[in-house]
Amino acid sequence: MPKVSPSGCPRGVAARTARWANLQREGGVMKYSHDDEELVNQPIGYWTWAANKTLTAYVRGRLAAIGITQPQWWVLHQVLHSETGATRDEVISAQQANLDVGAGLAPDIDLLVERKLLVLDRTGRLQITDEGRALHQRAAETQRASRTQVHTGIPDEEYLITLKVLQRMMRNAGGDMPPG
Repeated sequence: MPKVSPSGCPRGVAARTARWANLQREGGVMKYSHDDEELVNQPIGYWTWAANKTLTAYVRGRLAAIGITQPQWWVLHQVLHSETGATRDEVISAQQANLDVGAGLAPDIDLLVERKLLVLDRTGRLQITDEGRALHQRAAETQRASRTQVHTGIPDEEYLITLKVLQRMMRNAGGDMPPG
C-alpha cells in the first residue's frame, strides 16, 4: 500500500495539493491561474485532463488509505446494490464505460474474492460478504468525505453549470452522452 498523508492522499499528491492550495488562496479568496481575459482562451482539453488527473489521484489516494482501489470500490458497490448478485461478465459490462476499465476489472474481482470480500455462490454469481459490506461502508464514507472536500466553496448551481457546459462541449465535439 502506498505511503499516505493524514488526509489519505499519497504523500506526493498531498504535498502537491497542499502547495497548490497555499499558492492559490490568499486570505480565503481563490486566486485563479489566469485573469478572466486569459482564462477564457485556455484550452479545455488541458484543464479537463488536469482536473481528471488531480481528482482521480485524490480519490484513489483516500481509498488506498483504507485498503481498496477505486475499481474495487466500483465492483463492491455494484454487487452490493444488485438484488441477486452479479456475474463477472455483468460487472465488467456495467463498468465498461467507467474510465475505460471494463475487462481490466478481472484482476480486481479476483482479488476481492481472494480477500473474501466477495464470494461466488453456487450459481456463479458474486455475492458480497459481511467483510465486504464493512469495507464498502468505510469506502462510502470516504467517498462522501472526498466529495465534500472537493466541493468546498462550490455551490450546487456552479457545479451543475459546469457539468452542463462539459456535456454541451462533448456533444459539440461529436461525443455521445453517457446514459443517465
